[in-house]
Amino acid sequence: MTLKIIPEGKEREVKTFSSATIDGTPIAYIVVLAAIVTALAFIPFAILLASGGSMPLSQGIFPLLGWLLGPIAGGTASGIGTLIGVFLAPYTAGIPAISLWGAMVASFVAGAMVLRKERQYWWFGVTILGVLALYFYGNRAIGQNRISPSSFIAGSFVDWSGLLLFTLPTRTLFARWINSAEGQLMIVGLFLGSWTVSGVAHLSQVVMTYYLFNWPKEVWLTLIPIVPFENLLRSIVGTVIGFGVISGLRAIGLVRPTGAIY
Repeated sequence: MTLKIIPEGKEREVKTFSSATIDGTPIAYIVVLAAIVTALAFIPFAILLASGGSMPLSQGIFPLLGWLLGPIAGGTASGIGTLIGVFLAPYTAGIPAISLWGAMVASFVAGAMVLRKERQYWWFGVTILGVLALYFYGNRAIGQNRISPSSFIAGSFVDWSGLLLFTLPTRTLFARWINSAEGQLMIVGLFLGSWTVSGVAHLSQVVMTYYLFNWPKEVWLTLIPIVPFENLLRSIVGTVIGFGVISGLRAIGLVRPTGAIY
């Protein structure tokens, strides 16, 4: 016997929400990506002349986590992965507190490159802090340690270029390219976005390490070609891994976190 019951009222859509989230990102996503950061922390790919130690490969994906998870969840994943890496792979930890700070800043800055109205002014706070960091960095180098302005400009190229690209409308341009369905645009967006974000994160770290070590002019001159090369490596790593990860996530149709840009 079939019951013929005509439902009353408006049709309603039922959705399932997970309570285990951070800023709209499932905790499972954060755990998985934090584990990837930890794994890449075991792989060194450059030597840090100014403060000693070696640079982990995980630095290349910090911006990617911000684009995948959003600023808060991305920063959390990068921070957790880096913190675990400090204990398991101390040879790439550098100065642990500063490494942890740089990881979280990179993912937060990347996640702040939003394309919608929500959080559209977060970039302004990042820019103000970046300008202050650059000022204190330059004041210490030029005003107190007598580094020539030309040496400072050349030595801090990665820092001020990243901050400039983030402050200008190129910030949202790169985000739109990362969000694009065209593979070539996404590659360019990932590369330039990684350069920008890594530059801002490097600035937030180097202003602290310089106050600690006060490296002389000879080190400044040595760092002029090395620092851009290191940032180039970060950008290449972020582009290669980011293109594969984003393409895969789009193919399988995984639910995007609230703050995702891709």
